[in-house]
Amino acid sequence: MTEDKLKEFRRRIDVIDDQILDLLNRRARIVVEVGKAKQGARGDFYVPSREKAIYDRLIHDNPGPFPDDGVRRVFREIISASLSLEEPLKVAFLGPQATFTHVATMQQFGQSARLVPQKSIPAVFDEVARDRANYGVVPVENSNEGIVNHTLDMFFESDLKIIAEILLEISHDLLSVSGDLAAVRKVISHPQALAQCREWLEENLPHVPLVDVASTALAAQLVADDESAAAIASKQAGSLYGLKVAKHKIEDNPNNFTRFLVVGRNTPSRSGNDKTSIMFSVKDEAGILYRMLEPFSSRGINLCKIESRPLRKKAWEYIFFLDLEGHIEDAVIREAVEDLRQYCQFLKVLGSYPRVR
Repeated sequence: MTEDKLKEFRRRIDVIDDQILDLLNRRARIVVEVGKAKQGARGDFYVPSREKAIYDRLIHDNPGPFPDDGVRRVFREIISASLSLEEPLKVAFLGPQATFTHVATMQQFGQSARLVPQKSIPAVFDEVARDRANYGVVPVENSNEGIVNHTLDMFFESDLKIIAEILLEISHDLLSVSGDLAAVRKVISHPQALAQCREWLEENLPHVPLVDVASTALAAQLVADDESAAAIASKQAGSLYGLKVAKHKIEDNPNNFTRFLVVGRNTPSRSGNDKTSIMFSVKDEAGILYRMLEPFSSRGINLCKIESRPLRKKAWEYIFFLDLEGHIEDAVIREAVEDLRQYCQFLKVLGSYPRVR
């Protein structure tokens, strides 16, 4: 390729970039007008169903070669910056920075939101409940290690609603100051991360002691001051604390996802592909499990998940958590939930929100 041809290609790219910039500002001016129109109106500025519709439409109409995942990431940041023009979003998340919850929060809300780390799951709920944050993000389950019980327990007492879910693919790196695997004398991480890398550790570092800490990000922070140690954490944590990668992707199961919930004060409207979460306790009597499921089975409603937790105040009594396809505004879902209610000592709709594949 001649230098003249290369210059011509770059000139054409510059022209297109200028057009993109002009279009972004035209879009921003309309967003400002939308914000003015919303002033004084009831409802949230952040609408997950609207956001999902934008992604779905653009990816469906994308002719390529720009990748679909790139379309989603680019428009995630465009929407994030646009929301900051309407009303700056403050989002609490289970911290510290560079944890997988932080990564999931950035994936959902983009870089323009104000992301505030909290020390515990109850603290995230409290920030939102007290109106010190617009939304909160907490982990709820991992595909390998199961449910996060602290999150489920919070819904028993909280009036907050689930407004969205996030699925994040989890990949663990072994990080150290030198990046030398032979120099590792101990491995530090969150217990769940250690469990997800158990086979790799037994095969590659069989005699190295494992140390539990509160988060993968804290592990990276500690390792930054200890050249004999390695952390199992995200690449974002390694970047934040200046660590080198001793080994990429050491998780035993490459199909490793964590599901996070976004909590807020209001249930979003229907997106057309939704999920509803409820919690309830049932009377202890013969055939109750069958009657508990029958309102959904008879209407052909797909149940995505059933989880049970013992009641902390009563021995041998349980709270059930149920995820089902559909929105609570759908007549068939509303009727099924009301049918279930007659068998329950307690029932709460935790929220309806766009379903993520």
